[in-house]
Amino acid sequence: MSIKTILRATTAAAFCAVAGFAPAHAKDSFMLAHAMNTEHVFHSISEEFIADMGDDVSIDYHPAGDLGDWTSLFEQTMQGVVPMTLTWGASEFDQRLDLSWLGYVVDNWDDAKRVYGPGSEMLEVYNDILHDMDLHAIGLIPTDFGSVVIRKGVKARPVNFPADGAGVKIRVPGVAIAVDRFSNLGFSAVPIPLAEVYTALQLGTVDARAFSTAVETYDMRDVLDANILTNDYFETAFWLVNKDWWDNLPEDERNEIQANADKVIDHAWADAQSKSEDFLQKSADAGVEIVHLNDDQMAAAKEIVYATEWPEMEKIVGPEIMGKLRKAAGIE
Repeated sequence: MSIKTILRATTAAAFCAVAGFAPAHAKDSFMLAHAMNTEHVFHSISEEFIADMGDDVSIDYHPAGDLGDWTSLFEQTMQGVVPMTLTWGASEFDQRLDLSWLGYVVDNWDDAKRVYGPGSEMLEVYNDILHDMDLHAIGLIPTDFGSVVIRKGVKARPVNFPADGAGVKIRVPGVAIAVDRFSNLGFSAVPIPLAEVYTALQLGTVDARAFSTAVETYDMRDVLDANILTNDYFETAFWLVNKDWWDNLPEDERNEIQANADKVIDHAWADAQSKSEDFLQKSADAGVEIVHLNDDQMAAAKEIVYATEWPEMEKIVGPEIMGKLRKAAGIE
């Protein structure tokens, strides 16, 4: 008998009306939802997880925002309406989740998997925050490193910080930590919504963009001259469950879900690094200059971030959580 994967076009409000009748055990049925389309890594992860869970599990699967956008799903999982989701940290519910933006926790793929991979101490760091919202992270899903891209017509190649950033207008997300980081690195930081970034680069509103992953660099290749691999940011998403739901599952069911999630995430790490390398090469083939920082340049950038950004983050999350993060990252 094949796995019962139920794809419905329904609304979160409609589901809320029947949420009280949800089965208590994962072996009966449970819901998994995310906001991304079927080409996104969230979909492939979900399909692999559903297959691994076996024929006796009915997973009510809602991709592509059937039940709301990613912030709505974060909230619905807090409320227990949706017991499981793949999403990002919505810091409007707790500012401490801005920890996910913190610079230079890692700067290479080997360290990234050690710090954020299955069974890592970073899960404990995030769960110290998430548990206060009745959420529990069973895993962290890797995306890619974020770096700096330079638009066509701009000759600057900022690699020595803060000196090289002078006079370079750089787009950052509208998050205080992002504005502060690139101001401290010497740039003129300009908060611009993601949907407006391409036009801003095309029109010359900004000279550069921060937090660009390899696939985003490739997508915008026709307006870009260079990609400076600062690797100042590593993007992960959360595999979240409602904590009450999770805690009330029989131990064997929790163990099975956790084991299958770990397996799927482990595969995702290999895929993420491979795709990152492929898209960087495609960008290079399309004429985008790929610039690596040397050891001294990377060390100088890190020194600025550790001296300015990390103390400010400690004021937000507290010394205990920051101490655990330093230990997990191997940065004392």
